[in-house]
Amino acid sequence: MPGVSQLSVDNAVADARAAFEAGVPAVILFGIPERKDARGSEAWSDAGAVQRAIREIKERVPGLAVITDVCLCEYTDHGHCGVVAGNDVDNDATLELLVNEALSHARAGADIVAPSDMMDGRVGAIRRALDQNGFSGMPIMAYSAKFASAFYGPFREAAESTPQFGDRRSYQMDPSNAEEALREVALDLEEGADIVMVKPALAYLDLIWRVKERFGVPVAAYNVSGEYSMIRAAGLNGWLDEERATLEVLTSIRRAGADLILSYFATDVARKLRG
Repeated sequence: MPGVSQLSVDNAVADARAAFEAGVPAVILFGIPERKDARGSEAWSDAGAVQRAIREIKERVPGLAVITDVCLCEYTDHGHCGVVAGNDVDNDATLELLVNEALSHARAGADIVAPSDMMDGRVGAIRRALDQNGFSGMPIMAYSAKFASAFYGPFREAAESTPQFGDRRSYQMDPSNAEEALREVALDLEEGADIVMVKPALAYLDLIWRVKERFGVPVAAYNVSGEYSMIRAAGLNGWLDEERATLEVLTSIRRAGADLILSYFATDVARKLRG
């Protein structure tokens, strides 16, 4: 991913400060542990990379909102988003681990937790745990309509989270099934989600629109790594005007109904809009 790197905690703080100074209101953190295991146990370590980064960013860039990705794929040695039993992901056994991770992020000072694993019932389990542990005001941004997409490739390489066997189509969504996406959004809202997300963004602009029109709640859209990398690569090769293409793409996502856009272009675009 041109222009995107794995960062140590101190460099993550520096990038967070630069983003805030450019006008970006929030960042989302993904962690890569020093050690991986079958359960992804580093995901809820209070000494983990994400937990340390949260504390440092909140201390040094206090005006910046910190969102945390809640998932196990970066932490498991098999690369799947939950506990594996045989060749399947055990949905129910995974919920407890996601709760542990979300609580560790909340204790570290995160402003929003964002479960991205797509396990059934995880929003409700996290909501109950947060409420019972003194974090009733903690918002949940749920990856509600997360599709099994080809556009995640660059991120998986950068985050070292490619599945070691099979794929994620048993728990991520079929790109052709819009009605199921709307049902998933409804379920997450019933379980306590405050913000719902459509991911990826560009190939699913119709879903962003339908979710916003039907539910009228805050909608996030993730302009994912493959979408970013296509534009960056084309720009670097002189095939298109990268700046104009980037603004056109982000405008289309906003026009479709997204209230929040997660994008690797964020800091650069914020600087240009301010300038």
